[in-house]
Amino acid sequence: MDQMAQTILITGASTGIGQETAKYFLKKGWNVAATMRNPDAATGFDAHDRLKLLHLDVLDTGSIDAAITATIAEFGSINVLLNNAGYGTQGPIEAASSEQIARQFDTNVTGLIAVMQAIIPHFRGNKSGTIINVSSIGGRITLPFYSLYHGTKWAVEGITESLTFELGQFGIRMKLIEPGAIATDFGGRSMDYLEKEGLDAYDDMLARFNKARDEAVKSSAAPIDVAKVIYKAATDNSSRLRYLVGKDAKLFWRLRRVFGDSFILNAVKRRLG
Repeated sequence: MDQMAQTILITGASTGIGQETAKYFLKKGWNVAATMRNPDAATGFDAHDRLKLLHLDVLDTGSIDAAITATIAEFGSINVLLNNAGYGTQGPIEAASSEQIARQFDTNVTGLIAVMQAIIPHFRGNKSGTIINVSSIGGRITLPFYSLYHGTKWAVEGITESLTFELGQFGIRMKLIEPGAIATDFGGRSMDYLEKEGLDAYDDMLARFNKARDEAVKSSAAPIDVAKVIYKAATDNSSRLRYLVGKDAKLFWRLRRVFGDSFILNAVKRRLG
């Protein structure tokens, strides 16, 4: 335990970006509260006196409060919150059940808000703090079959940008991390596929899209690349809001900014035949 070091609390730290970020901040001398739904089953972490594995489910406000309280008790204060917990849905929106829609928005948006609500009083009291929300290039551009996921990330973008005004007066910085394709289990354990019995009208387009996506993922960035950008966002002491990660994210956004919406929309349509 080092109460002189800065402290970051990370949600969704069991694998992927969250775990790599926890390890990277430890390497940089930070205290790390790595939170997840089941810390007892966590793998990939070595014991460390500046690392605390905690239970936190973004859909359980009691667990959020308990994790924040435990982190402050252990390390004295929290300097940075990384809202990383989330997952994606893929498939035609026609196939989405009401439960899938609710879970997608509850986890990626409502849960993110709940964690911020719980920690903002601590940051206000300290007159400082940084909230880093993991969004996606999918919060600025769209692809087919990710409509629900895009909806959550566009929401995160708007919420975070608005909070720069609300919370800036208290010395609280807001940051958005916008990765492109990342080599994680996002398409496996962290993906919920939208399917409906008898609905096959989208099958041809979905097959073409999946083939194009699989080709793109081969050149995707690694979780450590995202962790390094998150560290930069946490430590650059700037008012910068958005941080793109990955060549694909930077390319897509540059093309949209320079050539406009129609160019990107038509490019995706052509790619899918």
